[in-house]
Amino acid sequence: METSKNFNELGLAPFLLETLKEIGYETASPIQSVAIPPLLEGRDVLGQAQTGTGKTAAFALPVLQALDISNMNPQALILAPTRELAIQVSEAFQTYAKKLKGFHVLPVYGGQGMQHQLKQLKRGVHVIVGTPGRVMDHLRRKTLLLNNIKTIVLDEADEMLRMGFIDDVEWILEQLPAERRVALFSATMPAEIKRVAQRHLNNPVEVKIKSPTATVSAIKQYYVPVNFRYKIDALTRILDHEETDGIIIFVRTRNNTIEVADKLIARGFETEALNGEITQAKREKTIEKLKNGEIDIIVATDVAARGLDVKRITHVINYDISQDVESYIHRIGRTGRAGKLGVAILFASGREMRMLKDIERVTGQRMELMNLPSAETITNKRVDQFHKMISETIETQDLEFFSEMISEIVHKEEVSIEQLAAALAYLAQKDKPLKTEKLSEIPLERESNRGGHRDSHRDGDFNRPKKGRDMPGRSQGRSGGGVAMDSFRIEVGSEHGLTAGEIVGAIANEAGITGDKIKGIRISKTYSTVDLPKDLPAATISHLKKVRVRQLPMQISKLSEKAHISRSSGSGKSKPFTIKKRKV
Repeated sequence: METSKNFNELGLAPFLLETLKEIGYETASPIQSVAIPPLLEGRDVLGQAQTGTGKTAAFALPVLQALDISNMNPQALILAPTRELAIQVSEAFQTYAKKLKGFHVLPVYGGQGMQHQLKQLKRGVHVIVGTPGRVMDHLRRKTLLLNNIKTIVLDEADEMLRMGFIDDVEWILEQLPAERRVALFSATMPAEIKRVAQRHLNNPVEVKIKSPTATVSAIKQYYVPVNFRYKIDALTRILDHEETDGIIIFVRTRNNTIEVADKLIARGFETEALNGEITQAKREKTIEKLKNGEIDIIVATDVAARGLDVKRITHVINYDISQDVESYIHRIGRTGRAGKLGVAILFASGREMRMLKDIERVTGQRMELMNLPSAETITNKRVDQFHKMISETIETQDLEFFSEMISEIVHKEEVSIEQLAAALAYLAQKDKPLKTEKLSEIPLERESNRGGHRDSHRDGDFNRPKKGRDMPGRSQGRSGGGVAMDSFRIEVGSEHGLTAGEIVGAIANEAGITGDKIKGIRISKTYSTVDLPKDLPAATISHLKKVRVRQLPMQISKLSEKAHISRSSGSGKSKPFTIKKRKV
């Protein structure tokens, strides 16, 4: 049976435990729980686990613990199938090594300048994360030496097999010292991967983690690409606009539960924090208050919310993204119960968009972009609620005493009924004004890691894409920041799994064009189009024809002016969508 343990049960060094606590990892995922101990013991591990189960930490933490930081030669080699994964794993190492002074990790992959990699290798690195082809280049040049390697990790081995790298991987394995530990992770275990494991792993500990497949069909999922600096403003605006009942907001750390709860209380929301350091009695009291409606919002960590079951929860908001897909599914599973539709909202920024894609792949459900409501939308919502409150009061309360008092004030002050009603309405709402005069702008994150523009499926137009903005599917008017542009066609599209980020990465790396000069990306089913600086050298275009994305040649070609105009004049507009409101 798959279980999760506390990290301090796994034998990790204090500097790693301290780092994990700071970044909000409270318990190990199943793959971490079962893979970390044998790797710390120096055993080989054969692991079957999907992307998003937390396997990067499962091998990165033991690697870091085994390093001799004074030895500036590569001591661990991680092979990854793509440049994107190599960068992602390198960033994870940097995060986990926060307390390890002098640590250096280097991603090496094709398309990046060789000189930069040679310079870093000469300076000294502890961990290499690379794609097989570029690692082989360095080994043949003898710019990368493996005699100090203690650990090699094959990450997403089945993907390397699918991409035709498995022979390269075996060649690299044959260059390694005899004394080393090997960790092989694969989502599936085809026969060829099993043969590689039999040839190169020594009596491995076998680990198999089932993919988290909790049903999420009763939960509508949305995402907001917002920078952490603007999260609280975005959250407040969503809470002002959504038809909600009970809400759980998930954050990473104990301190964040208190900070976010305090900010919401200051904005007039009935909120309490729930974290692992409060007493059991306090926890039970807080949950009871949520159940009976004394409070509407709990801000919680994953551990503190474990086992929480409150039927009135309509919304789960991932204020901080979870560490893996499994945790995300556990979080959102607290809504959408008893036959009711639940809503899950995820805040994500920058590199976190990769986790969003992992979530979609595992759950089999696409998330929709949530636009933040405008000031006018929020004002109309508040006025409507105020109107309903007045109507209910008239229908249900004995108002005779107040009617006599109003008549007396009208006569004594010589004011109209309308003036007096306006004054009373002002007094009733002055602590949280109905009219929202102005809202500060919340810039949404660019979604190059997300891939492709999404229709907005929410009310509110504050952050709708504007004409002329650098959005996929919209031409930049033949200009990119003052640079004349040409439009090009690429013979790879959405049916091949292509994302906008892969187009930008391939062209930027192979043609030496900075990302801000790669504009107007639009991904169709069988092809894609992109705007690039005018008058690119013929040699550059010829080279780009052969560059591969999704293991297919781009076959890039210039579009005619007529085709460009035709493409740019397409509708490309978001379809309107409204949510059926629940009765208040």
